[in-house]
Amino acid sequence: MAEPKQVADVSGPAEANRTLSRNIRGILEDRHERERSASLESRVAGAISRFAGSMVFVYIHLVLFGGWILINIGWVPILPAWDPSLVVLAMAASVEAIFLSTFVLINQNRMAAQDDLRADLDLQISLLNEHETTRLLTLVDAIAEKLGVRTEPDPEIEELKQEVDPAEVMHQLADAETTAAEDPAR
Repeated sequence: MAEPKQVADVSGPAEANRTLSRNIRGILEDRHERERSASLESRVAGAISRFAGSMVFVYIHLVLFGGWILINIGWVPILPAWDPSLVVLAMAASVEAIFLSTFVLINQNRMAAQDDLRADLDLQISLLNEHETTRLLTLVDAIAEKLGVRTEPDPEIEELKQEVDPAEVMHQLADAETTAAEDPAR
């Protein structure tokens, strides 16, 4: 098994850099932990997908397939043709394509699951940010009223002070998508 990766030190002199460094370190640690905890099958599929997407893979195939073709069409007279119709080559390439596409799909499924986790994290952070902003706006509005800076209620601020219900937003988005799909002219 591979040696666990060490997370690089990304520290900097300023306070903002400490927070940034802590966040980067946390993200990298999480990524490395997911890599370490991945099943053997997932790691193998990922390694094969990475190799199949490299120029080394292309060069190997150029040499193998090019040599196979040149020998079997008779351009290399010192070696006898063993597949003059190139049927065996076509079959080997087809089987390879089946396996490679399967490995790529396995890897894409793993990456999609990671993307889902990131999207969930983004949503959670956005919801926390929305909640904090709403609370801050409520507090600042109360201070402005207490100090007499605000003399009459602002309808926009009153609306912004309302908590956002994520389920309701998702429901309204789904309704809007359904309506748009039913009436493309909108």
